[in-house]
Amino acid sequence: MALAGFRNFVKCGQFINDSLLINSRHIALSNIRRNTTAQEKTQEAQPQHAADNVEGSKNEELEKLNKQIQELKLQNAEILDKYKRALAESENMRTRLTKQISEAKIFGIQSFCKDLLDVADVLNKATETVPKDELNDGNPHLKTLYEGLIMTEAQLKSVFKRHGLEKIDPLNEKFDPNYHEALFQQDVKDKDSNTVITVSKVGYKLHDRVIRPALVGVSK
Repeated sequence: MALAGFRNFVKCGQFINDSLLINSRHIALSNIRRNTTAQEKTQEAQPQHAADNVEGSKNEELEKLNKQIQELKLQNAEILDKYKRALAESENMRTRLTKQISEAKIFGIQSFCKDLLDVADVLNKATETVPKDELNDGNPHLKTLYEGLIMTEAQLKSVFKRHGLEKIDPLNEKFDPNYHEALFQQDVKDKDSNTVITVSKVGYKLHDRVIRPALVGVSK
């Protein structure tokens, strides 16, 4: 009897022990599952958060690059504008220098020509004042001198023409203030108003540039 009770007690204790062990295992397994789930959620949340951070960093970097591109575009436009202005200024300067050099070649003798005009005036006056009726074999020296003056005057005119110096002799032409200088006005019959009626001194132009206007009298 006592032995049977002891056996029942042992069986009861073993049952309780097994029950406790099963419950402990069940609780441990539940805790493991709960921790695993939480860890998985944490691991799932962390990559999402990291992805968000990476995406934000990319957006910030992209904004910086776009800003730098805009600044570089503005700088490039400014440099290009300065380059075009400098190029245009250089071209204008080159054109001006070319024109000045060309004019210097053409009009560099202007002062020299003006000095020679007085010589031409003297030769012209000398040939005009020689009495034409005395130019005969009875006055060979006068005739020779006159012919020498005529030849000198012709040679001087040839030199003038070769260098672009032309005479302005506007008798009976319309008065032009660009080429003529009026000394007086006079009423003249059978002459239109503003017509050159007399030339006191012929003028000259060098390649279309007047270096001495003709001194004239004009009709009213």
